[in-house]
Amino acid sequence: MIRVFLAALLALCLATAPAPRATAQDAAMGPLQALVQSRADLVADASRRSVGEVLEILIASELPGVPGFLARWQARELYQRQSDGLFVYVQDADATPLTLIDIDTGAVIGTATSREVAQLRPNRGVQTVIGSALVAFQLAAEDPADRLAALAAIDSAPEDIHLALVQDLIAVETDADVLALAEVLLPRLVIAFDRDDADRIAAIESLAGNVSLSARATLNPLLATTTGVATALPEGENIARVLNPGTDIDRDAAYAMLVAQGLAPPLVSRAEQRDILAANVIEGRVAGLPVAQLGTDDARDTAYAALVAQGLAAPAPTAAQIDESLAAHVFFETYREASQAVTDAASATLGGIDTRVAWFRALDLSLDGLSLASIYFLAAIGLAITFGVMGVINMAHGEFIMIGAYTGYVVQTLVPDYTLSIAIAIPLAFAVTFAGGVAMERLVIRWLYHRPLETLLATFGMSIALQQIVRQIFGTQARPLTPPDWLAGSVAINDVVSISSIRIAIFLLGVVFFVALWLTLNRTRLGLEVRAVTQNPKMAASMGINPDRINMLTFGLGSGIAGIAGVAIGLFAQVVPDLGANYIVQSFMTVVVGGVGNIFGTLIGAGMIGGLQKFIEWLNPTNTLAAQTYMILFVILFIQVRPRGIIALRGRAAGD
Repeated sequence: MIRVFLAALLALCLATAPAPRATAQDAAMGPLQALVQSRADLVADASRRSVGEVLEILIASELPGVPGFLARWQARELYQRQSDGLFVYVQDADATPLTLIDIDTGAVIGTATSREVAQLRPNRGVQTVIGSALVAFQLAAEDPADRLAALAAIDSAPEDIHLALVQDLIAVETDADVLALAEVLLPRLVIAFDRDDADRIAAIESLAGNVSLSARATLNPLLATTTGVATALPEGENIARVLNPGTDIDRDAAYAMLVAQGLAPPLVSRAEQRDILAANVIEGRVAGLPVAQLGTDDARDTAYAALVAQGLAAPAPTAAQIDESLAAHVFFETYREASQAVTDAASATLGGIDTRVAWFRALDLSLDGLSLASIYFLAAIGLAITFGVMGVINMAHGEFIMIGAYTGYVVQTLVPDYTLSIAIAIPLAFAVTFAGGVAMERLVIRWLYHRPLETLLATFGMSIALQQIVRQIFGTQARPLTPPDWLAGSVAINDVVSISSIRIAIFLLGVVFFVALWLTLNRTRLGLEVRAVTQNPKMAASMGINPDRINMLTFGLGSGIAGIAGVAIGLFAQVVPDLGANYIVQSFMTVVVGGVGNIFGTLIGAGMIGGLQKFIEWLNPTNTLAAQTYMILFVILFIQVRPRGIIALRGRAAGD
């Protein structure tokens, strides 16, 4: 493989070898030092044409220190001692004096001042040729990691000489990872540097359906165009399309192109016209017209035309002349790629890729909507239960979310293991907020049943009080709730579709809660009593069920679920005292749309609210606040059609 590289490199670097220079310390030199001393002049004053001979000798020597030498040379870390011409490395370029390192052994061979050594500074062209030689060494390395690094270097800065190297590598490579990366890289090199259009077209077609950024970055340059103008379409050019002034290209821009090409006289702006008229004022007149009469554009046009007739000003084209000039020329775009067959193949392949990208973006948007819906479901499910069973509009529900998030923060400060701290925080947040919900129901809510306005005002006041208490304890600064490492990344299907691991975990948590609540409400005695109180509290009481106890437990359950939602939300949102206020509006919208007191309705409502919000944000990505406004308008219109929500309950929750 290196031999193939040398052949290509020598073809690029045609240089005549100067006579070897004798040195005074041949006996003391290592083999690498002796080798570079034989071409010391070419090393010290390398050019793109002459460096090939040095590289040929170094590569043919197969000395183990050659790759390191080339890397140091390319990085401008190679020095030459003035006294004897030896090439050395420097241990610390900022130290005084400099410590000199032998290029063969790596041992310290002395010190020198900055004036006693000369730093070699190869230009960019020489660095490029040396880099290609280094890549050849890396591709021939035994360690697959070195070969992967070489392919990554080629990917970041491809050169025409890399094509043969990668082709040779694919023919002999046995490592699956290296082979996969090389096969991805090869079409890009073939498209960019191969001379055979058939090979390039085959490489282009091999990218069909590939939605990766690298594939699109490979094809897009083939369809890059330049805009031109002429009296007729040029022959032999790869024309992309003909431009019509006024539709495909702005008329002013089109005429400016004519002026730039010297195909039409330049326009004279109003400001330039006034300056020219002012420069030709003689005894209060311009071309015989009094200055006092030049107050309109028509008058100034007349005066300017008179100056043109007298040869005192350049003629300004009229609108009719501009139209005539535009009609007499053809405007077009030409591909920078000369081969029409290549651009046709690239256009067809890229069109198919764009279609797939559109579908994947729709999938990505759907996943974002599903992720947001799962967050809204967790935030709203507790509110749906309390509202459905008790008929209480709890404005402090968001503060229970906030308390859950702060519970997670406190646990994380005490338990440094993030995974363990989250495992502890979830049940603890439920317990804390459950107790808080029970206390609120016993102290405040139970005295306000069937008085919705007083209940709303009381819970709103409680929300303000809870925020202030948290501000006094934790301050106003955001507190970190750090996810464990296994939740810190994201799951990427391809370069278009990806979703964060935290949002996947929240979605799974929402599924778990949905199943758990459904089983609780439909397969347990507590659930039976809750449904009985929901549908007819008086009849339930006559059957031996204590509605007061059920209301207390239901309110505590809804608050506890809000606390768990707070831990989940705090993993990706800022934990601040007004955290819950950011979700209370969406929670109420979710409950209203889905239908109060029904977990299926809440699930559907969360899906509608989350999906619609993401869709609105996609339509107007620069103004996410507008999505909130449109969502409120949607809910207002929706409840006009279905005032009881998507799934309306019978009983007290339905207003019976």
